Amino acid sequence: MRNRSIMIAILLPLASIGLSSSLSAQNAAPPKAPSASAAAPARDFSGVWDIGNANGLTARGAEAPLTEWGKQQMATNKPPRGDNQTTASNDPVDQCFPPGIPRLYYHPFPMEILQVPGRVVMVFEYDHFVRFIYTDGRKHPDDLVSTWMGDAIGHWEGDTLVVDTIGFNDKTWLDRLGHPHSEDLHLVERFHRDNDKLIDDITIDDPKAYTKSWTAQRTFQLKPKWTLAEFICADTYLNFNDFQKKTLGK
Repeated sequence: MRNRSIMIAILLPLASIGLSSSLSAQNAAPPKAPSASAAAPARDFSGVWDIGNANGLTARGAEAPLTEWGKQQMATNKPPRGDNQTTASNDPVDQCFPPGIPRLYYHPFPMEILQVPGRVVMVFEYDHFVRFIYTDGRKHPDDLVSTWMGDAIGHWEGDTLVVDTIGFNDKTWLDRLGHPHSEDLHLVERFHRDNDKLIDDITIDDPKAYTKSWTAQRTFQLKPKWTLAEFICADTYLNFNDFQKKTLGK
């Protein structure tokens, strides 16, 4: 059973076996069958993955290297969480705008990954957003239109799925802490599986917002018995606002 407090997380601010050589074959204990996660091919990312609950991207070894424009945007953003949290939040997600990528990785809702020929599909429980990562060899289109999720193409390097995404609009934050980005945002993600964990090494390149490229990492936990539930942002916020009015007089 899943045991997660969705309302609070979003609205109140997301063997080894050794055998002696002297044993005969008929007396030897049969080897243990590998677990489903350990036996899964390294390139198999299919299943439901717990995103967990984290607030923001952390640059490895340092703070995110903001430009002057980026600092101004960061100061303007008022997150409901983190060191600069405020009740007067202007977080776009609090108004049910799409979170975008990688922001969706910082909502405490699971995602399901489906692998079909030519694409990897991410289905997010949060508002049922869908992300298509095309692995059929196509390039980014020349007439790319800016979107919330961007245009994602991928290829395999060994057991690592490398995802290149561009074409974002500038209406989202990178995370729940208010790290900004512009339409120049270029994400390169490297996904690899470690048994029941999926690790995403994220490189952020946005010369308008950051003085240099920087990297962060996100880890997801496989949940074989989970299924995605229905979560509709607008419906939940309307119900919560109604609750505030009736019980808190707001």
